[in-house]
Amino acid sequence: MKWSHAIKDYEHYLRIERGLSENSIINYSFDIHRLLKFLEENEIQTSPLSIEKETLQKFVYETAKLVNARSQSRIISGLKSFFNYLVFEDYRETNPMELIEAPKIGRKLPDTLSVEEIDIIIAQIDLSKPEGERNRAIIETLYGCGLRVSELIELKLSNLFFDEGYISVTGKGNKQRFVPIGETTQKYINIYTEEIRNHINIQKGHEDTLFLNRRGKQLTRAMIFTIIKRLVEKSKIKKNVSPHTFRHSFATHLLENGADLRAIQMMLGHESITTTEIYMHVDKKHLSEVIHNFHPRR
Repeated sequence: MKWSHAIKDYEHYLRIERGLSENSIINYSFDIHRLLKFLEENEIQTSPLSIEKETLQKFVYETAKLVNARSQSRIISGLKSFFNYLVFEDYRETNPMELIEAPKIGRKLPDTLSVEEIDIIIAQIDLSKPEGERNRAIIETLYGCGLRVSELIELKLSNLFFDEGYISVTGKGNKQRFVPIGETTQKYINIYTEEIRNHINIQKGHEDTLFLNRRGKQLTRAMIFTIIKRLVEKSKIKKNVSPHTFRHSFATHLLENGADLRAIQMMLGHESITTTEIYMHVDKKHLSEVIHNFHPRR
């Protein structure tokens, strides 16, 4: 079996059987292509069915010199998944990555913004320009609904159920969920759609897309990152802020104000409650206040 054939079959498996998004599939494939590059540079002739543990150990050792522990751990996990697939399909009898351990890494707590910092960032938006109302609606939606950036750019007009107070979101693995949307976020989306979007020359195929660029097409992930980066620079906030920071802030602020962790999990679209539990570690001051306010032995 050639590498190209194995990778193509694996990508098909990730897409159809596991229902992963195209971005996730690209990330999984990237680790395998990194291995292929290593084999070519070192003139190692081997196939996905015959490659041995020693070769993979050498690859991991060489890679460790170039990337941090977290990236190294991700590469090892990605390759384990690839060879597990080959075992599952009976192409191989064993997984050569099985005994290769990933480096120990600490749990990385997400950066969050305070409500005041979010207001400062929004205040930097130039509302005299047409894209200003759009950008305000984008940030209000990221923060108000806790969306991933991929979920935001895929949001459709037909996903908005404002009378019921919900939006329909397509998350990882094409899983649908309903997320509550507050009146403030609804207001800024309505301003954008009624005063700005209605005057855009919308390109064919993008008629239902909510957030559009000046050419009437769907915005890209990169454009959302750029919009936020420029606003943060203007705000003088010295934090590493990305679209995901607003999602983290959404969850953290809900938890701090007494929201149930299970409810936050459902709104974020986390498959496992363990993923959501990272927010329990963000604000220890809040947890201390919970003990003092509610425990009978306070």
